[in-house]
Amino acid sequence: MEIVTETPPAAAIRTAWGEALCKRYPMLERYPIGRSVCGREIDGFLLGRGAHIVLFLGGTHAQEWITALLLYRFIEDTCAHIESGKSAGNIAIGKAMHGRSLLFVPCLNPDGVEKALCGDETWQANARGVDLNHNFNAGWDKLQEKERKNGIFSPGPRQFGGAFPESEPETAAITALCRRVKPAHAVSLHTQGEVIYWRYGHRTPERARLMAQLLANACGYALDEPTGLAVGGGFKDWFIEEFGNPAFTVECGKGKNPLPLADFSPIYGRIREALFLTAIL
Repeated sequence: MEIVTETPPAAAIRTAWGEALCKRYPMLERYPIGRSVCGREIDGFLLGRGAHIVLFLGGTHAQEWITALLLYRFIEDTCAHIESGKSAGNIAIGKAMHGRSLLFVPCLNPDGVEKALCGDETWQANARGVDLNHNFNAGWDKLQEKERKNGIFSPGPRQFGGAFPESEPETAAITALCRRVKPAHAVSLHTQGEVIYWRYGHRTPERARLMAQLLANACGYALDEPTGLAVGGGFKDWFIEEFGNPAFTVECGKGKNPLPLADFSPIYGRIREALFLTAIL
């Protein structure tokens, strides 16, 4: 299935490609996790029946919709390798999947993606003007103080963390999913910077740095620490604090958001092995 040929319609990112993949690969199960502010369904996709669950998240920031495409391509790639029995590099995906499941949420912010693709390409927040990656309950109070010091007091296109943690249905949907299925680890795709964030607070597990280094070695990205308004309030931060399990933010590609579709194939080529490693670690 050809995923990227030109700027995609928002409906394709939200539903069409996922539905096409489920039809093509019966092993892939649609797994809705909730609805957005505007009532759009937030789709998840489940691959496997094992108890060891790995979560992949994309489309948190509206203008970073290319991350949803990256996950759709990875879903397709993974299913194709399992179906054919072929290895991905040195990884026998079918055998490596024994006892585990992969859970994908390619587009957490469908309303925001709609807005970004239909005119306001700089929009990062959800439909209510809340930045979902500032809305998780991990250092939220401190982040809110920093927002105010930076003149951010109300809803807008970016960096407003909401009235309280998990105030948004999209945030509530992904946290409820995680509390229900308790993933062993998680990766959240963002753009841009070609760095991997892996640490947050004292709950960061010891194995997280080694895992992050393996991912970095696979894609050539650097390990880094966020600063300023990027500290706290995010999915990776919440996941680590909530479960004490590894979670990673992978900032894909370089340039100015939104990254152009011309960057899609080069980005996927670089992170593909790291995504497969994330699936089997």
